[in-house]
Amino acid sequence: MSGVARDMTRLAYSIDADDLTASPMGLIVLQTDETLEPEFAAYFSDRTCPIYVSRIPSGKEVTTDTLAEMETALPVAADLLPKTRPYRVVGYGCTSASSVIGSEQVERMVQKNCDVAIVTNPLRAAAACAHDLGVGKFALLSPYIEEVNDPIREAFARNGILMDVFGTFGEAEEARVARISRQSLIDAATKLGREKSVEAVFISCTNLRTFDIINEIEERLQKPVLTSNQSLAWHMRKLNCD
Repeated sequence: MSGVARDMTRLAYSIDADDLTASPMGLIVLQTDETLEPEFAAYFSDRTCPIYVSRIPSGKEVTTDTLAEMETALPVAADLLPKTRPYRVVGYGCTSASSVIGSEQVERMVQKNCDVAIVTNPLRAAAACAHDLGVGKFALLSPYIEEVNDPIREAFARNGILMDVFGTFGEAEEARVARISRQSLIDAATKLGREKSVEAVFISCTNLRTFDIINEIEERLQKPVLTSNQSLAWHMRKLNCD
């Protein structure tokens, strides 16, 4: 009650030491992304290290212009990650923006305000995973409009990965991308992956719900299937543990 004197007791406390065997990982997620965090939670359900998440402003539609705009916002988003310890790895959760901005520039912009050794993204991660598997001829499945697909294929080509077979849903609106049905993804990936020249399939976009359909597509095709979220999670775990 107002005007009533109260005694406040100052209490003692102790501080836990940081577990230095479990380096934290950082993750920068698009403002419009509804899928990456839930799928990471499933992939890293056995993790011993914390994953700290920051968000970055992103457009409601995916165009090369809205993707390029994220470059200047990357240092701000990275600055919002906790700074108690340095990071071995931070992941930037956008395949298409990484192809437009460039993986090296993404890394430089994140490192401006974050003490991190390596910055990866789905494009860089998928290329590393492809080299690990020994495959280089992919079918690309994306939800994007054509102006966004071309930089992705060109970026993979610079990493020695060909995507001569590709298909798209032609959707620019992120909210609709996040709701593309799993059956649509299974059917489309299976159709593209059946081409004889294709060694593997890459499903691009962190907003597509792919975590629980990878095995089914692989069983249908008897070929490896990579996705943006699966590749990024695999690469971050590898970089954080090596």
